[in-house]
Amino acid sequence: MRTKLFALTIMLVTLGSYAQQDAQFTQYMYNTITINPAYAGSRGALSIFGLYRTQWVGLDGAPETSTFSINTPLNNSRLGIGASLINDKIGPTNENSLSVDLSYTVQTSADFKLSFGIKGTANLFNLDINKLNPEDQGDPQFQDLDNKFSPNVGAGVYWHSDKAYIGLSVPNFIETNRYDDNDIAIYKDKINYYLMGGYVFNLDQYEYYKFKPAVLAKMVEGAPLQVDISANFMFIDRFVIGAAYRWSASVSAMAGFQITDGLYIGYGYDRETTKLNNYNSGSHEIFLRYEFISSKNKMTTPRFF
Repeated sequence: MRTKLFALTIMLVTLGSYAQQDAQFTQYMYNTITINPAYAGSRGALSIFGLYRTQWVGLDGAPETSTFSINTPLNNSRLGIGASLINDKIGPTNENSLSVDLSYTVQTSADFKLSFGIKGTANLFNLDINKLNPEDQGDPQFQDLDNKFSPNVGAGVYWHSDKAYIGLSVPNFIETNRYDDNDIAIYKDKINYYLMGGYVFNLDQYEYYKFKPAVLAKMVEGAPLQVDISANFMFIDRFVIGAAYRWSASVSAMAGFQITDGLYIGYGYDRETTKLNNYNSGSHEIFLRYEFISSKNKMTTPRFF
């Protein structure tokens, strides 16, 4: 029986060894709301975000991820709200996650605020057996899963100013079996823990040049600790270039451009440092963010996070 399940499990087990339970993003500092609900409304403006990522290009069944989110503070209150939709395709599986976020913010000092957030998520999981190896498609042990529903809840805290942030979050507290055969869990979502932080340094007295290092640590049971370290440089508040390293996994290059005060576009490219590098031509990620910024809520320091 276990031999017959190989075609399905090989991709899922491989991804599990890389700790990719949740969708991963190279430019996580722009897409924080997907992992930390306390981020909702923290930018002080209505923010709309869309991202597309294709991973391990050239490898059959490699992940493709699309995400769309919107978040905003609620006027004259300490509340922020947000919603996000993530579509994650891996091999024969297709998962859609719709999340709603609510945050509450308190002023902790003249510069810093502390936000608390909760997240509610609805997951729809699909398995298409027609995408398995031809010899396994007629196996009665494999069955299509069509929009298998599972709910989840998460929480996070986010301490931030215009120049710095630290966040701790657990997007999903409930462990869910996405696919099992009798009593054997083939693909199980486990609890993911995230710790992230970043800071903006001014490199000259006129603040034309800025440097922002950032780090994201991801912990999940049964997988090695995943650490992403990035370094971005911003020039005249418009152009951004940077590089990143995912510990024992990949190196990345990033670039971005602030087209208008409200519109920002970014691109990232990853190259594996593992043996997977022999079987793909890298990963690409592109995103757009638009914010409705007025003279009242315009940030004095572009944070680019």
